[in-house]
Amino acid sequence: MDKVQSALQTLGLTPSEKGGSLGASFFGSGEVIESFSPADGRSIGGVQAVTRQEYLRIVSSAQEAFRYWRKVPAPQRGEIVRQIGLALRKYKEPLGILVSYEMGKIYQEGLGEVQEMIDMADFAVGLSRQLYGLTIASERPNHRLMEQWHPLGPVGIITSFNFPVAVYAWNAFVAAVCGDPVVWKPSEKTPLCAVAVQKIIGDVLKENNVPEGVFTLAVGGREVGEWISEDPRLPLVSATGSIRMGRIVGQKVAARLGRTILELGGNNAAIVTPHANQDLALRAIIFGAVGTAGQRCTTTRRLILHADIYEEFLEKLLKAYQQLRIGHPLDETVHIGPLIDEQAVQVYLRALDTVREQKGRFLLEGGRMADMPSPYYVSPSIAEMPEQMPITCEETFAPLLYVMKYHDLEEAIELNNAVPQGLSSAIFSDNFQECEYFISPEGSDCGLANVNAGTSGAEIGGAFGGEKDTGGGREAGSDSWKAYMRRQTNTINYGKDLPLAQGIKFDF
Repeated sequence: MDKVQSALQTLGLTPSEKGGSLGASFFGSGEVIESFSPADGRSIGGVQAVTRQEYLRIVSSAQEAFRYWRKVPAPQRGEIVRQIGLALRKYKEPLGILVSYEMGKIYQEGLGEVQEMIDMADFAVGLSRQLYGLTIASERPNHRLMEQWHPLGPVGIITSFNFPVAVYAWNAFVAAVCGDPVVWKPSEKTPLCAVAVQKIIGDVLKENNVPEGVFTLAVGGREVGEWISEDPRLPLVSATGSIRMGRIVGQKVAARLGRTILELGGNNAAIVTPHANQDLALRAIIFGAVGTAGQRCTTTRRLILHADIYEEFLEKLLKAYQQLRIGHPLDETVHIGPLIDEQAVQVYLRALDTVREQKGRFLLEGGRMADMPSPYYVSPSIAEMPEQMPITCEETFAPLLYVMKYHDLEEAIELNNAVPQGLSSAIFSDNFQECEYFISPEGSDCGLANVNAGTSGAEIGGAFGGEKDTGGGREAGSDSWKAYMRRQTNTINYGKDLPLAQGIKFDF
């Protein structure tokens, strides 16, 4: 706890006098949302939620900031984000500790999440000088066509508990260099991480005389997400979470003809062929299956093994699982921390019951662990399934890995694709034809298709997102920035005549 208290103090998160809550005077006057660490069940502190009136004022401040921010040259907006990246470097260790302690992911993953924010800031800084448009040849003499991109407006960002800070950075830093203020609704399960980030960013804004409305925070429960979804002042809403949540957000935003970026559930498979480097595949699959205690949208949930290597690979997998250490996430020798809360544990236990009902056979049967610092620790499970069953088509946010057998690659890819979700996928093979087929139009139908790399741990340079029930959104790298801007086509006539397109004559 000394390490946690030191981190909180460094981040400026000290309990206020008002109800023992943190940052009450800065972030709301509504009910206190108490944050409990899944690592040991202790209360870290509370954050007061915003009221409806406070939310309305927050969005108004973002609107007002937009009038200023859109006129700031993009490279100067990038300079602000560059300074935010420097501030995150300064606070990487204490923020990584807080991420680990409040969410439950191991310390190395907590640090990695903050590093991802830093990397995203660097990416956005470069992007601020690359918001390119197009010049297009016109069919009319003395005419030029041009496409350019303009800031869109305030963006609503709804994030999930499992990545309490990184996913925000994917959206906020890109939106900022594009000229868009942001309104952030973090998960009510990890509010202190959001407060810490907001304070770090707020200091940078203050030093540069940038309006606070460029980066705003609205802490609260489901109702804040509903306010954001229904608010016509937010032309874009980026939401990360469950498929059920995404459907609600998508429908509400679509009803007002707004835009969405939806990053929802994943049910990711890894195919291991007879031509695979098995040691490499083993390392990737283990991290993919148990990293963040299985609470990633990119978690490896289905392992599809060729019949010729089935028994051999499973023997190696089970032996490797026996070496995994489960415990307090701030213990640097630990591989797996706790699930986020009791609800998550119950979902996991019900899934184990369902596996039995659907004729699965446990090669390694996990469950709730006794004599741990909190009741939210579970041991991982590996279940052999005779075929794709209803439970294997669902996403269980826990360390539960399903194993299935295949005989030819077409069958394996059919298994990979035969689920409602379409986020991440992987193949392990040193055979050129197998790898190319997997990423061909006939191969994986997922937004991420990896070769000799696991389903989890995407880099920020590539566009992140999935298909089907995963939502279809794209964030972070590549040309994902275009979602945060509006495209404008310009026709410029520099001649003395007015020829019409398509050769139309209209004389009078």
